[in-house]
Amino acid sequence: MRARICVSIFVAAMLIFISSAIYAQGNGLLPSDYQKLRSVGEAEISPDGKFIAYTISRYDRPGRPWGQLWVMDPATRESTRIGAENEGSGGAVWSPDGRWIAYMGTAEGKHGLAIVHPDGTAATFMAEVMDTNAPLPSMGASVTWSPDSKQIAFISATPGPETKDASGDPIVITRYMYKPDAGEGNSHFNDNRRLHIFVVDVASKRVRQLTDGTAYEHSIDWSPNGDEIVYVSDPSPNADQFFNYDIFAIKVSDGTVRRITATENAEYSPKWSPDGKMIAYSATRRGLTDRETTMEDTHVWVVNADGSHRHELATIDNRQGSPQWSADSSAVYFTVQERGDVRLYRQAVTDWMPEVIIHDRGSVGSFSVAKSGNVAYAFTSPNDPAELHEIVMGPLYTTAAAVNQNIAKPVQQVRVSSQFTDLNSEVLGKRPIADVESFTFVSNDNKYEVEAFLVKPLGMTATSKHPLIVNIHGGPHGQNGPAFNFKDQVYAANGWAVLHVNYRGSTGYGQAFADAVFGDQDGNEGQDVLYGVSAALRRYLWLDRERIGIEGVSYGGQLTGWLITQTRMFRAAIPIAGISNLISYNYMTYYNQYEQMEFGQLPHQGDFMNLMWERSALKHVAAVATPVMFMHGENDADVPIAEAEQYYVALKDVGVDTIFVRYPREGHGIRESGHTVDSIQRSIAWYEKYFPKVNPENPAAAVP
Repeated sequence: MRARICVSIFVAAMLIFISSAIYAQGNGLLPSDYQKLRSVGEAEISPDGKFIAYTISRYDRPGRPWGQLWVMDPATRESTRIGAENEGSGGAVWSPDGRWIAYMGTAEGKHGLAIVHPDGTAATFMAEVMDTNAPLPSMGASVTWSPDSKQIAFISATPGPETKDASGDPIVITRYMYKPDAGEGNSHFNDNRRLHIFVVDVASKRVRQLTDGTAYEHSIDWSPNGDEIVYVSDPSPNADQFFNYDIFAIKVSDGTVRRITATENAEYSPKWSPDGKMIAYSATRRGLTDRETTMEDTHVWVVNADGSHRHELATIDNRQGSPQWSADSSAVYFTVQERGDVRLYRQAVTDWMPEVIIHDRGSVGSFSVAKSGNVAYAFTSPNDPAELHEIVMGPLYTTAAAVNQNIAKPVQQVRVSSQFTDLNSEVLGKRPIADVESFTFVSNDNKYEVEAFLVKPLGMTATSKHPLIVNIHGGPHGQNGPAFNFKDQVYAANGWAVLHVNYRGSTGYGQAFADAVFGDQDGNEGQDVLYGVSAALRRYLWLDRERIGIEGVSYGGQLTGWLITQTRMFRAAIPIAGISNLISYNYMTYYNQYEQMEFGQLPHQGDFMNLMWERSALKHVAAVATPVMFMHGENDADVPIAEAEQYYVALKDVGVDTIFVRYPREGHGIRESGHTVDSIQRSIAWYEKYFPKVNPENPAAAVP
């Protein structure tokens, strides 16, 4: 016990020293500032555009981030909170007549589906809602109003046939997909509850169940004529093993179901056009799509309400988000990932030419469109977490370019873009924010131009030298960009630069670039990262070659663990929730098609098992000399914690200095606010332990 107390005192003293050092670096952000920040999550504009319902995500509790629902009057910029000061709420959906907001929160002393007037009055509890921990990807809306504003359809879970045996003593497993989603609570197994569609009458509060069975139904939208509800499901008998969403519609009056799509690819988030003639949705083309991720970019598609003329609408060669319709059914709005940014586009259903609506540097999050065409949205800039914005659209006009191309469609001009919230002025107004600069370089095989983003350190002088932390994004089909990143800013405040490389396989650079990692995990995409480091060191001479660290989460953790088997340039490494053994991962994760999708075959087929072992960091552990600190969630069912356990023990056997930080209650990655702060503090301490000592006369420079 004494030894534990001494270690705790030492760690606490180190953390206090680190915090003081950061603050002295130029009053930049401290790890503890994380719990003071706020960000806008959902943004839902009322049908008439007079109000905006939005959630504020908060991080000031020890557990996971939580949200509060607010309603703003854009004319006065005054907001009304829905619910009590410490109550969580969110998921706002406006009634078509604009009189009510449906939301998930507390009303009349009960928690579940509730409704409230925009001014916060008459909060009324509607129905209990049960969730499931089953791993269900990319779910769309869980609440939708009838067009007459008299009924609300919602998604809730009911027990499945396996529930009794899987919750007994002993636990009996019969399902292929028996593991839960990546980590809510302490459950280690799928609760086997199935999602179904329910309808509640607003006046009487009477609830009736529309669907049943062993499939999961979700992503709902009520038809404009009131007859049907469109939804997504996979009713096939092997849905646990092979992921394949399709679109269906159910008749509200008698529960009759009709199928709208029957494809080998996956459809997501269907939305009726306001005139009821079409359904827009996002989808892929390929026959194998994984439950967790997809190598193929999702694009926006449109199909007639009767299931005919299904076609891809938005052919932009980049990953697109869920669609929303204009009020006149003439156009669809959607986000696009492009070179580190997330932009908002609009495309007419009769035109191949998309229009970019929001192209600012940063990331568009949740957005919604009013009947006027005004758009409310959350936007993360390089200098601030997500804030609430609105674009007020101007009158229709026809561009000269449109005339020259014989396009009769007029264009609606963006008139005013306004930021309505400034949630972090008290924290960020007192702190300098580091700049983010992008650069490109040629890949090792001369096939690709690869982009990287460098977060510059604070406190630079003409002669100072600064450490570099390489932070690798997950996915692999994701992207980094210039949008505000809290951990980057804390590192910058400590005088460190941060490098993000959008290696091949990343989104935002076209389908061919995303496909370039196929069959080559822990291969040339890793070389892209190393070439990015080399390019940064050659171009930014103030970077200190003797103080380079590496880290990443998920696939970034996997690449971190792999690259330290290939090079000794890194002084310290922090793999977070990373795969170390591709074979063991394949048979423990609930993402059962992941390796098949990424390599084109199942592990037991051909010689694939040998290739998987060859590309596993664990096989090459004897080559590692870099000190490693593993971080992993105890309840991670995506990348099970055994992936870190194996690598940790192997490094101990090799004699490499390594420690293992296990976070209780966490799933894939680290979400609890207290854990987030702790992980950043530990990361700084780990790097400083292995970086060469600094010159007291110039704290940013290493001693020769």
